[in-house]
Formats: sequence, C-alpha cells, structure tokens
Amino acid sequence: MIAISLCMIVRDEEEVLARCLDSVRDLVDELIIVDTGSTDGTIELAARYTDRIYTFEWIDDFAAARNFAFSKATMPYVMWLDADDYLKERDREMLRELKRTLDPEVDSVVMEYHLALDAQGNPAAMSRRNRIVKRSRGYRWYNPVHEYLLVDGNVYLTGIAVTHQRQRDHGARNLGILEKMIATDGNVEGRNILYYANELTDARRYAEAATQYRRFLDGEVDYFEDHLLACSKLAECLHHLGDKEGKLRALLQTMAYDLPRADFCCSIGYCFEERGQPEKAIYWYKLALTLERPLHHFGVLNLICWTWLPHLQLCICYGLLGELDKAYEHNEKALSYLPNDPNLRQNKLKLEQAMGKGASGS
Repeated sequence: MIAISLCMIVRDEEEVLARCLDSVRDLVDELIIVDTGSTDGTIELAARYTDRIYTFEWIDDFAAARNFAFSKATMPYVMWLDADDYLKERDREMLRELKRTLDPEVDSVVMEYHLALDAQGNPAAMSRRNRIVKRSRGYRWYNPVHEYLLVDGNVYLTGIAVTHQRQRDHGARNLGILEKMIATDGNVEGRNILYYANELTDARRYAEAATQYRRFLDGEVDYFEDHLLACSKLAECLHHLGDKEGKLRALLQTMAYDLPRADFCCSIGYCFEERGQPEKAIYWYKLALTLERPLHHFGVLNLICWTWLPHLQLCICYGLLGELDKAYEHNEKALSYLPNDPNLRQNKLKLEQAMGKGASGS
C-alpha cells in the first residue's frame, strides 16, 4: 500500500476547509497545511486535523506556495487539493482501493475534476488533473497564477473524481497578479496570454479579452486543448459583443485543432437557432449525439452536451418546425437524465396537450 502526503495551500477558508479535510483525513498518511495569510479561523480549524501547519509569506505566486508545501512532504506520494475541493463517498472508496493496488512504477495519478454539478448532483463540467505524484520525481509547479504541475513519466488515468464547489470569486485577485506581471514585463506571453484573456472575460472586459484570445490563437500550438478553450472563450466574448458571425467562425475554428466535439457542436447549433435556422441547428445537435466523450482530454468538458442538452435543443427545434412527435421524443430523452426538471416536465405537458388537440382534430 502506498503512503500519501496531502499538501494544501489555504487562506481564509474556514467555511469550507472542514468539508475538504473530513473527506480525506482517513485516506492520507500525512496532512500538510500551508497558510498564506489567513485572518479568519482557518489556522485554528486546520489545527484540529494536523500539527503540520506552516506559514508562507504571500508573494503573488501560487506556484511558489505549492512548491513550498510539496517541500514539506515526507511520504512516497504527494497529493494536492484546494480547500473548496472534496471527495464524494464513491471517490473515497476508489481512492482507498487505489492506495492498496497502485503499481509502484506509476509516477502520476490523474483524477477527474468535477467543476459543476447539475440538478441531480451529476457532474456537468469537468477537466482532469495530475493529482497524486511520486515525491522522488521532484515534480514542480510553474506559473504565478493558474499554476500547473509539470509531469512526465508513467501517468495513470483513473475515474476517481475530486468535486470542486467554489465559494468565492478569485477573479479580481488573479487579474491583479497578471496585470502586475504586465506592468513589470511589458506584456504577458505564451500560456499567460490565455489566462489573462480568461480573467478579462470574467471581469466582463470582452473587447480586451477578444484581442488577447486572437493574439493567443495567432501563436504556435503547443497544447491543442488551450487553443480549443481560446476558440470557445473568444466565441463567448463575441456573443456578448453582438458579433454573431465572428462567434460562429470562432466555434468552427475548433475543428482546426481537433475532431468535432459535442460541446462545440451544441454551441454551433445554437448559433443557427439564433439565426432562425432550426433545420441547420438540428444537424449539429444530432451530430453531438453521435460523438463520444474524449477519454484523455485535460481541458474543460461541458458534460451536459453529451447527455441532456442536445435533446432539449432538438425538442425546441422540432417544435418550431411543427414536428411535435420528434419534439416529444427528445424531451423524453432529456427527462431520462433530469426526471424532476420543472421546465422539461412543463414541456412534456404542453406537448401532450398539443398532440392530443391535434389528434382530436379540434
């Protein structure tokens, strides 16, 4: 059985830290908490779980803080979580089994990262992260903001999920760090262009963000998933700016970097809905239903586009065309994923009434 050090960096997390630690405290062999300047009860709360608590003077550098936390680990494997992460019971049991069976040749364990949940508690959006790494490999974190763990070697992909439920918006903080970098260096480069554009989008500075996304997309493709995200986010900005043609072009550009994906197909379909062209929208929603979810994708996946969303939009499109039997069929399929959704249930009632009225000839 492997032994794991859990390394966390925290600041003012007293509202969520206990949920996180309660979900893993019996699964890790060492718990290291690095505080970066809490003014609430975070440190006192952490002390109920561990005496391995350290302080790190905040220098606007998440990678530096995480590397400091990793440097305190003593177990053969190191795991990381944020305070607003936790493991559900299914994932706890899977992690328990992983500890028992993991091949010692594995250098990094990849877990799913569930970023949003639907009304039924199912994951609605996800990405993947290198979550547990072999300490002897000396892997390090890079980038002051939107930090990443640079990993190579023998990587093991699992279905274990960490669930993320963010309690606070850190956009202003992240944007501030990036703008300090620009003030010092004159601009951001490489992947930081994408991160800067994302923060501008979150701040609703859509025109500035679109400029940065285009700048990023003009560069070389080092990591195609970043270019997919840039296209998607550029489309979002152009939507807010009222540039519908540009939005569609940005979404179609995703296919320059990868095979069609259900989430982009649904977005393209919606562009045609906005144009009042339901026949063309139907083509893209039906295509989405034929596509499998990419297995080794580390970018963000909008999972509802592989489940109920295409069916809902097909219901709407077929309804607009007067093909009520097909609209009803797809609403039923959407209901199979969200059986208690009030909008879908209302759709069902209205369609049954309309189809019954048509059948009676009145």
